[in-house]
Amino acid sequence: MIRGIVSGREARIRVTVRGRRRRERAVEAVIDTGYTSSLTLPSTVIAALGLRWHSVGKAFLADGSWCLFDVYEATINWDGKQRRILVDEADADPLVGMQLLLGYELKMKVRPSGSVTIKRLP
Repeated sequence: MIRGIVSGREARIRVTVRGRRRRERAVEAVIDTGYTSSLTLPSTVIAALGLRWHSVGKAFLADGSWCLFDVYEATINWDGKQRRILVDEADADPLVGMQLLLGYELKMKVRPSGSVTIKRLP
């Protein structure tokens, strides 16, 4: 089970991201159910972890515009297991998207310091 907290108006969890040469970093990320991929990270974190470049991605943004971004490979600790994922570069707060939540139940108590739990579905 993954646990987090509601801070302000955002549900936040911590994930540990691993790059090349065993570089690791714990990252606090906002859960974004409107984001369909796995994880976004800022370029500074991507560089610090030495993540391997994978491809270029394209996204349709809420303001109606298109955005191109780099996609990288990483490993994260997700629910106690190592999981290989693709990471989208975005110079903003890290986001956890629906691809990581697939197969899990998300519960939030939306109030100051409310609990967030992510539990594997049977």
